[in-house]
Amino acid sequence: MYLRFVVAIFAALSGLPTLSDESETGGSEEAFLYVLGVAQDAGYPQAGCYQPHCMEGWKDPQLRRGATSIALVDPEVKAKYLFEATPNLPAQLYALKLQVPSQQYSLEGVFLSHAHIGHYGGLIFFGHEAMSSKNIPVYAMPRMHDYLKSNGPWSQLVEYRNIALRELRHNRVVKLGGLSVTPFLVPHRDEFSETVGYTIAGANKSALFIPDINKWARWDRDIAKVIQGVDYALIDATFYSAGELPGRDMSKIPHPFVTETMALLADLSAEDKKKVWFIHLNHTNPLLRGDSEESRAVRSKGFNIAIEGLRLGL
Repeated sequence: MYLRFVVAIFAALSGLPTLSDESETGGSEEAFLYVLGVAQDAGYPQAGCYQPHCMEGWKDPQLRRGATSIALVDPEVKAKYLFEATPNLPAQLYALKLQVPSQQYSLEGVFLSHAHIGHYGGLIFFGHEAMSSKNIPVYAMPRMHDYLKSNGPWSQLVEYRNIALRELRHNRVVKLGGLSVTPFLVPHRDEFSETVGYTIAGANKSALFIPDINKWARWDRDIAKVIQGVDYALIDATFYSAGELPGRDMSKIPHPFVTETMALLADLSAEDKKKVWFIHLNHTNPLLRGDSEESRAVRSKGFNIAIEGLRLGL
């Protein structure tokens, strides 16, 4: 398939393992996560950016990356779930169809983390002007739930029953057959909603998904200990280091720098470091280039960089 070919080429250039037809961690019948997008909300290249680092993406479509989204797939019951509804939803649904045919797997829900454009803007494609979906369950925390219900155009999706809102609660488990999803609050810029990360658990393994968070010190949990308790950790890597946005006060966009996160996790065992997959990369982040010096530095320290098409068995 074209997507798998592109992923294989990128993996080869990045020094990453190529993906087989089955999960890297087990057979084709186990549940798995599938990475559909790895960029920050606006994708790569970013709208209005014509600097050299973005021009590479405008000139070469194979370098473009969608906003961060992952899918949870359960082959046992032929169900699939999205985490985030991004502005790249049409292409991401197609990428997921190539992996799990829509004739066999039904979309049983969408889990949202918060109300920033790259995480919920794609809900518009479920509307009657586009897919005209029927009661797609959309899982959201209370403020996010009320925001979608009370503000257009999202309220029209509810009124027309294109989506069916399902309210989440902090640390309350959602059972999906043999799988479970647990939302938990994290500190972030919460203009219109709360922000959550997720723990996603299958029969054999579990994953942490935190695409957006303020500095780790502002969270009431120790990220190193949390990583030790899961098998995969897909975590916020919006910016690689300070100074990435010349002329802007980056303290007002308080994501953890990748350099800070690696220093914070330096004492983890090699096995625990391998669990980390950096995701949610801003258009300025050199980790978008698999052959960059920064990408090589991340891998040399034992960490991973998420790529579209990555499959992680649960």
